[in-house]
Amino acid sequence: MSTGTAAWLLLITNLPGRNPTLRMRIWRALKAAGAGLLRDGVYVMPNSEANRRVLEQQGEDIRAGGGLIQILCLDTESEEQSASLVALFDRTPEHARLVRRLDALKRELPRLRESESRQKLAAIRRDVATLRVRDFFPAQAQQQTERALEDAEAAVNERFAPDEPHAARQRIKARQRAAYRGRTWATREHIWIDRVASAWLIGRFIDPSAKFLWLKRARDCPKRAVGFDFDGAEFTHVDSRVTFEVLVSSFGLENDPGLSKLSALVHYLDVGGIPVAEAAGFASIMAGARVIQKDDNALLKAMAVVLDSLYTAYARPSDS
Repeated sequence: MSTGTAAWLLLITNLPGRNPTLRMRIWRALKAAGAGLLRDGVYVMPNSEANRRVLEQQGEDIRAGGGLIQILCLDTESEEQSASLVALFDRTPEHARLVRRLDALKRELPRLRESESRQKLAAIRRDVATLRVRDFFPAQAQQQTERALEDAEAAVNERFAPDEPHAARQRIKARQRAAYRGRTWATREHIWIDRVASAWLIGRFIDPSAKFLWLKRARDCPKRAVGFDFDGAEFTHVDSRVTFEVLVSSFGLENDPGLSKLSALVHYLDVGGIPVAEAAGFASIMAGARVIQKDDNALLKAMAVVLDSLYTAYARPSDS
């Protein structure tokens, strides 16, 4: 939406003075949604269906509390007026705070345990995702935050997973699931996002009788085992695709809508790219499960429940 032709939604409220709790709740909800405050009781947001739903929902709460509301659509009359409204949504200070937190995390890495680092990173990633939703006029500050997040993710992986696979440049071959039944599958121990999702995919869609071997060193992979997610493995990163995506493609599972959405999630968490709404939450769950489950078999079992649930939600039609 360009600033010169931007249309705005205006929420005008008249709240009963005897209900300060309602007043505070509405203010907090609208602030969290990213609304700008023009004056006491008058809020503005860029005109969109999502923002209209936010204002209507708050309007219902106001009416239920005995207040009055009006939602109006407002067009600006000049570039100057439009710029003054856009200025209400300047998220630069919030982006700056996130960048400082990411820089601090990188400085702390040498003295942090992996679980602490992953949890701190997941918390910041969650806050970045929240701010992204409210950043209606993204500019250079948002780009700087995204780059800082990518740098921090790379630093954490370099510190705790220096043997992450390098992308191979080759054609992904079609494989027959019948040839991979009852096999032993091997990958690096202390599994993280791509490896846990790939192991779940293998057991759920490719080899229901799969046995998994967690390797201290990738070079110790037995010849009889099917290696995945390490350099030289039969299934690993190819070009821009992470191992999960390579497995999906190799076994002809691309048309499954649930797996397509899971692919986007795993890709973003493993190598960055297009943000996914559930990414921060999934990473937090994974980090916590890693603390609770010291054994990779137990960790896979715990995370399989989460992945089953996500897959089921992703596979359902959006209007169901």
